Amino acid sequence: MSLFRLSSGIPKKLIAQRSFHSATPILSHIGRQPLAYSQDIKIEHDLTPITEPRIPSELNNTTLTITGPLGQHKLPIKPFVQLKFTPAEDSAENVLEVAVNDDSIKQQRSMWGTTRALINNAIVGVSDGYRVYLRLVGVGYRGVLENNTMLSLKLGYSHPVQLQVPEDITCTVPQPNRIVLQSIDLQKVTEFAATIQRWRMPEPYNQKGIFINDETIKKKEGKKK
Repeated sequence: MSLFRLSSGIPKKLIAQRSFHSATPILSHIGRQPLAYSQDIKIEHDLTPITEPRIPSELNNTTLTITGPLGQHKLPIKPFVQLKFTPAEDSAENVLEVAVNDDSIKQQRSMWGTTRALINNAIVGVSDGYRVYLRLVGVGYRGVLENNTMLSLKLGYSHPVQLQVPEDITCTVPQPNRIVLQSIDLQKVTEFAATIQRWRMPEPYNQKGIFINDETIKKKEGKKK
C-alpha cells in the first residue's frame, strides 16, 4: 500500500502495484552445469597471468588451451574462475566443472555462465566445427571465390564487392548464390557472415538480400495509390 497527497492536500490511498506476473523467477545456472568432452580433446590451463594482453580486459587473465581433431583454440580466463577437471574412467567422458571464488560478487557471477558457454563453444569447435550458410536472394546476385582467399560478390552495385577471407575461416561456393563458411571459432565465423550480410541486408518488400542459415523475413506490401 502507498500514499500520495493531491494538490488540494487530500491524501489518496492507492492499491499496491502488481508485478507483471506472479511466478517466481528461475535462474538458468548455466555455469553450474558440468561439461563433458571426449578423450580425444585435451584441455590445458596455464595459470601464468597475461602481461601483454590483446585487449585491456584480458590483462592478468590465465590461458585455457583446447586441442581437438580440427585444431586448437585458446581462451582467456578470468583469474577468479576455478576449473576442476575429472578424468575419464575406461570409456567414459572427461568432465570439467566451472566455479568462481565468490558468487556474491556481481562481476564473478556474470562471468560464471559466460565462461562456461565460451568453453563449451570451443570444445564443439575443435571437435565438430561450425558452419554458416549464406543465401544470396536477388536478380543477378552471385558470389565467386578467387584464389581461395578473396570473396567477390555481385550484389547489384556498379562494382563487385570484394572481401578478404580470414585465415581461420574456410569459404566455399557450391552454387553461385550459396556460400558456406566453416571454422572452429564460432565468434569469428558468425562475425564474418554478418560482415557479408551488411552489404545487402534482407528487405521486406521484395524479400531480397543476403540471408544467414534459415533466416526469413516477413513480406510487407508496398504503398498503394
